[in-house]
Amino acid sequence: MNVSRLTDSQPRWYAIHTYNAYEEKVAEEIRQRSANLGIDDKITEVLVPKEKQIELKNGKRRIVAKRIFQGYVLVKMQLDKETWFTVRNTPNVTGFVGDGSNPTPIEDEEIEKIMKRMEVDQPKHKINYEIGDVVRIVDGPFRAQECLVSEIDL
Repeated sequence: MNVSRLTDSQPRWYAIHTYNAYEEKVAEEIRQRSANLGIDDKITEVLVPKEKQIELKNGKRRIVAKRIFQGYVLVKMQLDKETWFTVRNTPNVTGFVGDGSNPTPIEDEEIEKIMKRMEVDQPKHKINYEIGDVVRIVDGPFRAQECLVSEIDL
């Protein structure tokens, strides 16, 4: 770790890489570790960005929260030796996003976009089809017919 890089006393957002499906566990572990070590004033927020999506399962629609960035956790913190070591040595954390051992902060504009995406009240439709796919109609007057997807209208 390059110690000279760790002079910013302002909390900034950093992306932490972890194993897919471990995001929530890592986020909770970072929160607990920072509280136990008394550095929760330096590690101020830990976030797993999610957005609402509509999923069709067994013919039923349901709204689910899906991770926006699989395998990543966002952490707002003052970067110093102690916070770097705490986050980096959390179980299932594979590293910070950045150049080697020098974490790269996320630009404020990017964080604002992510936050806006998370705040959207209208869930997105999850579409498992692409133009050109062959699909079988399962209900209605065209039931049991195979068709080619030519357009997707959201």
